[in-house]
Amino acid sequence: MSDLPVHPLVLIGVGSSFAFSGLFYNLYQAKKEELRKLQEIPLFKPDQHLFKLLKATPHKRFQYIAVEGLVQPDGEPLASRFVPRCFGVVQKISEEEHWEYWNALNNTWNSRRANRQQTNNTVPFSLVEPGGYTTTSDVFVKVHNPLGATGLDLERVHHRVRRAAEGGLTGAVLQGLSGERAVAKEEVEELLRVGATVTGFGELVLEAEAGSGGTAMRLQAPHDGRPYVLVATDHRSYMARHESSASLWKTLAVACGAAGCSILAGTAYGLLKKRDD
Repeated sequence: MSDLPVHPLVLIGVGSSFAFSGLFYNLYQAKKEELRKLQEIPLFKPDQHLFKLLKATPHKRFQYIAVEGLVQPDGEPLASRFVPRCFGVVQKISEEEHWEYWNALNNTWNSRRANRQQTNNTVPFSLVEPGGYTTTSDVFVKVHNPLGATGLDLERVHHRVRRAAEGGLTGAVLQGLSGERAVAKEEVEELLRVGATVTGFGELVLEAEAGSGGTAMRLQAPHDGRPYVLVATDHRSYMARHESSASLWKTLAVACGAAGCSILAGTAYGLLKKRDD
């Protein structure tokens, strides 16, 4: 090892820098390709223009488009269990108990979680254009099976950790016998609120056309296998998120490559200087 003109750690550093640079560059290219495909997806609002285009298609169907609109329940919305005057169309409530058990090996209480329960509720809802939310909209896009879509991050409207009540002398005796004790109970409620902006990616079909009852289109999972996506944000923010991710991978690739080049250049300079001396 002493005969090597370069220290092994330097070789490891250079190799690792270029390896990570290649890895990050591949991730950047993959994210860039994903972004390109997203940009090719046509974007529409749930309005008369979209309805006329859909009605003019041969099979009354768009295989894959993006629709951006405001959430409006088709009937009665879901009321929050914990927050007054808070309504939504998709609701997730999770409850989980925090326990501690006695470890006789090191004489300490160790924590664990148990009895996790999650309840998912949803009511039929549609997407309407921003102007149609405050008035009676005659054009809307019904969202089919929202729980079957990916990417739907709900808003957390309630989070509380309830401490377990002390059991007194009797509780202490029971805890000593069982070796377990309840510590707290965690409650979390998440909602897709009424009036929230949602962008959906999927297949759009014409569902019904009724004079005064309005015109309904339905957004559903595509039959060609492409992803059915619902995101609780506008289309511009969703695209900006992907662009930021691509920029991050690109920056990391350039930084690692520059670090490898710097180490390599410094090593080469040291070897040349040693040879000249």
